[in-house]
Amino acid sequence: MAVVTFDGATRRFSPEASPAVDHLDLEVADGEFMVLVGPSGCGKSTLLRLIAGFEDPASGVVEVSGRKPAPGSSSGVVFQQPRLFPWRTVGGNVDLALKYAGVPRSDRPARREELLARVGLSDTANRRIWEISGGQQQRVAIARALAGDTSLLLLDEPFAALDALTRETLQEDVRTVSAELGRTNVFVTHSAEEAAFLGSRIVVLTSRPGRVALDISSPIPRTGISADDIRDSAEYTVLRTEIAS
Repeated sequence: MAVVTFDGATRRFSPEASPAVDHLDLEVADGEFMVLVGPSGCGKSTLLRLIAGFEDPASGVVEVSGRKPAPGSSSGVVFQQPRLFPWRTVGGNVDLALKYAGVPRSDRPARREELLARVGLSDTANRRIWEISGGQQQRVAIARALAGDTSLLLLDEPFAALDALTRETLQEDVRTVSAELGRTNVFVTHSAEEAAFLGSRIVVLTSRPGRVALDISSPIPRTGISADDIRDSAEYTVLRTEIAS
């Protein structure tokens, strides 16, 4: 069953402008980890904003679970920058997300600790945002996005500003969390390596206006394989090369 549906969707930013996305037909299946790859300006982030309900198509249809997407309720979103509230603690940022998700106050402490543990941040709830690293801040942003009662997670180049080692660690974390929770994910990246590592399905877009140039299902198992084994596998090498070519 499709969680996300684009049916002839076109998005342009003014009547005179060329479209960022043009008559796009695309579906994201339940439980799928779809990675969108393409050059700058091809419409990857525009697609994510349409799914999140932050923008509307000029024509065509965009639906999440059969309905027009609504900001804050249709999906959790992780941006390139963490966008945390610096005056709140780590736990306070997660608590705010839980509040907006409708979690009762009495249930929030346990749920907060569960979320922080899931992203590898146990015992950090009382720390200030400026006391943790950029990678840890992005983990808080992921925990916050997971707080809502939604089966869809959208990630817009969330690791682009991080160093290579931190980026690889968080890729591994997101892949593991995705497999454990079974949520549907749409992930935007410029990186063929990141797409090949993370995606159960990879969609490569053309230069603007964004159209589907390549749609690949990954042969790499979602569970039962280590990160090192994935990156050392022939399947990963072939997939990465196909995406980049």
